[in-house]
Amino acid sequence: MSSTAIATVVKMMESLPIEIQDRVAEYVRDYISDLQDESQWEESFQKTQANLVAVARRAKQEIAQGQSTIMDYDQL
Repeated sequence: MSSTAIATVVKMMESLPIEIQDRVAEYVRDYISDLQDESQWEESFQKTQANLVAVARRAKQEIAQGQSTIMDYDQL
């Protein structure tokens, strides 16, 4: 499944010296890996967003009802 954009990049890469091709390929691998990580994070966040909203609402309600205490980070 190749696109015109991929074919163009491959042709551009082929015109470069091998050492530079290797550097560009490493950069592209890192960049794609970062994009995949970001995509997985976004997917995970979307799956848990409703739960996060519910917990935030409950916390807000507990604060309003005086049922919460200030967290002492020095005691952790």
